Amino acid sequence: MSNETYHLPVQIYYEDTDHSGVVYHANYLKYFERSREQVIGKDVLVKLWKQEGLGFAVYKADIVYSEGAEFGDILDIRSSYQIDGKYRIIWRHEAWRPNGKKPAVSCELHLVCMDREKKLVPIPFDYFS
Repeated sequence: MSNETYHLPVQIYYEDTDHSGVVYHANYLKYFERSREQVIGKDVLVKLWKQEGLGFAVYKADIVYSEGAEFGDILDIRSSYQIDGKYRIIWRHEAWRPNGKKPAVSCELHLVCMDREKKLVPIPFDYFS
């Protein structure tokens, strides 16, 4: 289990927003995905897939949108995770606007580990210590 909170700054570009200048809701999932990749590490993810045939799939996502980020904001994506049994990792993500009093968006996301045949396999714990 990780007690650490990881931070990833994300610049909001015009292309990230909808017609009202607010971040399109699905883009937060992209920001959270980038954060997980940063925490685990690109090289680790590539090795897991290419050498061991292992990857991660979203099993469940619970997202709360409290406030929309806007064009020009730099969000602080805050991420932490915990191992939940042999097959699941629970990630907690929050997107904070500059000077925010609460997260603009929060998400609890459950990932499972799968092989190339899309069969559930135990998480390779050596990479999550």
